[in-house]
Amino acid sequence: MTDIDLTPSAAARVAAIAAKQGKPAILRLAVEGGGCSGFQYRFGLADAIEADDLSVERDGVTLVVDDVSLDLVRGSAVDFVSDLGGAAFKVTNPNATAGCGCGTSFSV
Repeated sequence: MTDIDLTPSAAARVAAIAAKQGKPAILRLAVEGGGCSGFQYRFGLADAIEADDLSVERDGVTLVVDDVSLDLVRGSAVDFVSDLGGAAFKVTNPNATAGCGCGTSFSV
């Protein structure tokens, strides 16, 4: 099992956002306590890769996850989806035992 994956769709979206904002193409995924299911995903552009980060690259874009968050998302894939409900980054997490309807929080 890979630690984490970034889909081509997500990589393309990160590259576009980073170029527009003049920032490095580094997407940080973090897990925080809260949300309606116990944990919630947080996404943001990072300026640099930290010493305790796991990083994966696709198409010139880097996804970084800190070691604490990695325990909760190991084996996941980060995608960017656009549908009638809107456009958003989505985590397909094999460790989640339940999630909320909007897909931003989960429990293990």
